[in-house]
Amino acid sequence: MESDPRRLFVYNGGFLNRRVRRILALAGWRVTTGRPGADDWIGVWGHSPTARRGEAIARRTGARLLRVEDAFLRSIRTGRDGAPPMGLLLDTSGVHFDSAAPSDLETLLATHPLDDAALLARARTAMARLHEGHLSKYNAFSPDLDPPAPGYVLVIDQTRGDASIARAGASAARFAEMLTEARLDHPGTRILVKTHPETLAGHRSGHFDPTDLPEGVETCAAQVSPWHLLDGAVAVYTVSSQMGFEAILAGHRPRVFGQPFYSGWGLTEDRIPLDRRQRQLTRTQLFAAAMILYPVWYDPCRDRLCALEEALDGLDSRVRAFREDSDGYVATGMRLWKRGLLQGFFGTERRMRFVANPSRAVEVARDTGRPLLAWASGLEPETEDAAARAGLSLRRVEDGFLRSRGLGAELIPPLSLVSDDRGIYYDPTRESRLEAEISRAATFPPEALARAERLIAALRASGVTKYNVGNVTLPSLPEGRRILVPGQVEDDASITLGCGEIRTNLGLLGAARAANPDATILYKPHPDVEAGLRPGAVPQAEVEALADMVVTGAHPAVLLEAVDAVWTLTSLLGFEALLRGRPVTCLGAPFYAGWGLTDDLGPVPARRQARPSLAALVHAALIAYPRYRDPVSGLPCPVEVALERLEYGPLPAPGPTHRGLSKLQGLMIGHGAFWRSPKKL
Repeated sequence: MESDPRRLFVYNGGFLNRRVRRILALAGWRVTTGRPGADDWIGVWGHSPTARRGEAIARRTGARLLRVEDAFLRSIRTGRDGAPPMGLLLDTSGVHFDSAAPSDLETLLATHPLDDAALLARARTAMARLHEGHLSKYNAFSPDLDPPAPGYVLVIDQTRGDASIARAGASAARFAEMLTEARLDHPGTRILVKTHPETLAGHRSGHFDPTDLPEGVETCAAQVSPWHLLDGAVAVYTVSSQMGFEAILAGHRPRVFGQPFYSGWGLTEDRIPLDRRQRQLTRTQLFAAAMILYPVWYDPCRDRLCALEEALDGLDSRVRAFREDSDGYVATGMRLWKRGLLQGFFGTERRMRFVANPSRAVEVARDTGRPLLAWASGLEPETEDAAARAGLSLRRVEDGFLRSRGLGAELIPPLSLVSDDRGIYYDPTRESRLEAEISRAATFPPEALARAERLIAALRASGVTKYNVGNVTLPSLPEGRRILVPGQVEDDASITLGCGEIRTNLGLLGAARAANPDATILYKPHPDVEAGLRPGAVPQAEVEALADMVVTGAHPAVLLEAVDAVWTLTSLLGFEALLRGRPVTCLGAPFYAGWGLTDDLGPVPARRQARPSLAALVHAALIAYPRYRDPVSGLPCPVEVALERLEYGPLPAPGPTHRGLSKLQGLMIGHGAFWRSPKKL
């Protein structure tokens, strides 16, 4: 990259797109217009009709051409729906879909060694993520939709007039020829025609009329995952569709009737061979060049160029939000101050409807066909029963485990929330979505565990915890084997639902002292109790009789580094201690107990039989289970972005109204029916 931005002269409206201009700027291009000099560049969009003016000016001035296209992972919806791209292909010699002359991608495929072990390992990991996460160029589909019964021949349609067809040496007539050959090659086998996403969206027509197909040929016009379709196919036929590339990644050897970038490398059956392509590649090498080396990827949360892996993290977060929220929600039991926050988390695809009365909310959800969303700690059994009778999907919402820099009781908005369609993480009386995720830890792929290991290291280095409050300078602590005993709010639902006989802070202190008579016991009151916002204080005389020191106002991460072990009922601080390598004894059944990682003295459910590693537990609890929202961009984001915001900022702060409500809440703490719902962990 040159130190000074290269001037890129453009002449069509596509380059007015802010995302496109930002990616170009980060890649070292200064977009402008006017008359270029011989040392300048002209940007054109592929081989679109709008490129002709730029091409003509390049011929007259001697300026060089930069052909720009969307990367092979683009967005959820199509560009014609207004979705910005998450990456660009910036080609100085051609276009990847134009077989008339080698593009930068073809040169990479023909000449790059593609033998670096680390590069190929990255490629294999990313290929697996695409398949497992059902990620494609466009992603407005649901993996939960049942695919057609397997055993069909898959014929891939494209949009009429697309430049990638003619530039790949094909024409509209080639599609009819492709269908005919598919039928001849597979007599008696069902033929399934995959409709292009832009055709499904009503933007452009395809080449196959669903009302005029031969017998035994049907279209797949449902929003089914392309990976499901590829998994169920016995053969794949394409002209130049990118889905032919995905077919290779899925293990097929597609029959290709054009000359797309992925043909000619020994991975396809080519109807029109391209003589200059003679090299034999593996699909991993093809992927490494096309998805890692060739594109320019963009991270919209951090506003920077990024590696493919970070682009996948972000896409996965946005796609998850789309798939979970596309039907919209009817929400009940949500305080007024939380509604805007919840709309930002769960209402970006379809605005949520808030209905205060739970019975009425069930009726509205039933009548509109929407799932019901309820704050878990305020959900009454009657509402659950009514939702079940109505056949509604019910999701319970709570704060996530990396929440904010400040207390929830002070109305500090969270960066993470969980929504659980089975139960909720603090209730061990039934399996939650988190527990189910932990139980399947043995199936986690190595790349998922590696990501969790990196997250653990980052959490340890950053000192980030759930609330991130407290003094980072500790008082002088007594010597000896230090055991930290974190206090909790005693009406916490995790205690009422997950503890046995011992369910108070005083009982916890007594048990810790009885089992460790010679240890140094440090008692840390709960932050909400310290702030005077929640009940749960232990009388001073009782504390002094059992604890060697009361540690108030200390930052949990700093305190954990100074202790040797933790005893807890169900506090999240036990999970944070595990992250930092401290042994943890549980007298209750928090979500992290019962898996072989803690010393369990409480009533742990017998169904917790899995024995996950710490990395697997962290992947389930901090990556797979919560949803994160970036306070800067407003986008769904991966945990790594949330961690960076909590460590470095910027972070949202409560406005004057929220601060006033928080003070009023502290004054009226005794009027629990008005203010409270049991706070978790």
